[in-house]
Amino acid sequence: METLHLARGIPRRTASAARAGVAASRAAGRARSAVSFWRRRSAGAGPVVLRRSAGGGFGGFGGSPPKDEFAVEDGERESEGEGGSGGGGLVLGAERDASGAVVGFSLAPQTRPDYVEVAGAEGEKGTDEIKETEETEGEEEAQTKLSYNIVFVTAEAAPYSKTGGLGDVCGSLPIALAARGHRVMVVSPRYQNGTVADERYAGAVDLGHCVKVHCFGGVQEVSFFHEYRKGVDWVFVDHPSYQRPGNPYGDSFGAFGDNQFRFTLLCHAACEAPLVLPLGGFTYGENCLFLVNDWHAGLVPVLLGAKYRPFGVYKDARSVLVIHNLAHQGVEAAVTYKNLGLPPQWYKALEWVFPTWARTHALDTGEAVNVLKGAIVTADRILTVSKGYSWEITTAEGGYGLNELLSSRKFVLSGITNGIDITEWDPSTDEYLASHYCVSDLSGKVQCKIALQKELGLPILPDCPLIGFIGRLDYQKGIDLISSAMPELMEDDIQFVMLGSGDPRFEEWMRAAESTYKEKFRGWVGFNVPISHKITAGCDILLMPSRFEPCGLNQLYAMRYGTVPVVHATGDLETQWTTLTHMLMKAVAAVLDGPFLH
Repeated sequence: METLHLARGIPRRTASAARAGVAASRAAGRARSAVSFWRRRSAGAGPVVLRRSAGGGFGGFGGSPPKDEFAVEDGERESEGEGGSGGGGLVLGAERDASGAVVGFSLAPQTRPDYVEVAGAEGEKGTDEIKETEETEGEEEAQTKLSYNIVFVTAEAAPYSKTGGLGDVCGSLPIALAARGHRVMVVSPRYQNGTVADERYAGAVDLGHCVKVHCFGGVQEVSFFHEYRKGVDWVFVDHPSYQRPGNPYGDSFGAFGDNQFRFTLLCHAACEAPLVLPLGGFTYGENCLFLVNDWHAGLVPVLLGAKYRPFGVYKDARSVLVIHNLAHQGVEAAVTYKNLGLPPQWYKALEWVFPTWARTHALDTGEAVNVLKGAIVTADRILTVSKGYSWEITTAEGGYGLNELLSSRKFVLSGITNGIDITEWDPSTDEYLASHYCVSDLSGKVQCKIALQKELGLPILPDCPLIGFIGRLDYQKGIDLISSAMPELMEDDIQFVMLGSGDPRFEEWMRAAESTYKEKFRGWVGFNVPISHKITAGCDILLMPSRFEPCGLNQLYAMRYGTVPVVHATGDLETQWTTLTHMLMKAVAAVLDGPFLH
């Protein structure tokens, strides 16, 4: 080969540089395809020339490039005769100064440097090269051809903070996206509650970079901690409001009264982080895709449109709102709008008026600000965590007052079912289990059941049905249904285990039930990761009587661990239950058609 070009650059904090970086990354993907095409050509065909059209960029962020954006030409058009040494070449994301001279190149992301070979082809291609191409062709197709700078904004992310499925998804999905070649940042608060849980942030270092946020009638200063783990930049926003006992949203007395303030800071800090934090040597820049999760991050798409784009910043960035639970919308009194750091003319984006029946008294005008509503109005795309839930939130029963607005944005509304981290939730390798098992050998599951009964102080009865529940203790999860049915359930020969925290009334009920049914019931108030794995593996049945469930993860964990989920037919649980029932029926039919199994 005659020529080897290595292109790798550092994007600058300018709109043009950010756009050039993404364009370069896209060009690199196509360049790899061109190289494979060149290698498959027969000898003597000349070099492959990859040319950029004079038309310019790709259009909007995430859009499809025109067909003639890059043209691959035979070397015969560049040189005369076969085997000619025409000057094939490739330029990636060239940046030019005012005079038009090339001053540098940009290539993103930093975590996935790209190189491209452009060479003249002379002579016959060897057999070794053909074999190498065949071996690597599948790998090239499996890689993501276009890489993006993705910024997750979330109130919780496991293993650092977690109260439910939101923490699980935001703790595992970024890692999966990073493995596909994207550059991924997760922005979340740095919670410090004075317990052993604070040690989860031990690996995060102070970046020594502070940002001043103008909101709530003054200037708030926040700082950033950073940990690079599993290919992801985990960024934690530090502020005194995140340093208190309790969970991310409240304590034993209920939700924190300043949650609007705490998550407004998170959103402002998340918008600044890609611009100012030199992670891995350079910033993410302006050309980002923001994935904002629930109302806690709902101000991000509003800020992009109201605070940044009017000044030419983030004009190529896009935002995707992910709705995990529509019931929580971040609604506060209308007078609090001035605290959010938004221009007055943007009030209508967040304006919310309660219907007459929901107002507290005759003089109540019902005016409020609704952060989630503002995100629905301003986000470029809206996702829910299952296809069933994307339909459910457009109905009067499941829309919580936002169904008409969501119906009007159906053209950008989609549902994608949550996934699970199968490396963490794997009964054949789970570090928390007393015995491992798999689909071909379930003997270890019985040992897990015996170990769970022993650890919780229950009578060791391998043949006794063991029912489990894991989740928040609130009305949505149907805890009141469990409590009302418990006396009748305890008349049968069963055992029941519950793990969760939430409503103080249900926590007290769990303690009382344990005292009443000492030989049959155990309740663990709080959340414990090892115990959750042990319950999922040791129980025979996992109960999920949720009144509504956007997706649910526990039933996915249960099916992976061979535990039968008993669910309420709502949201995506109904779809998954129907699929599970179909699979069980097929399995029974196969057994009946074959030899009888004792």
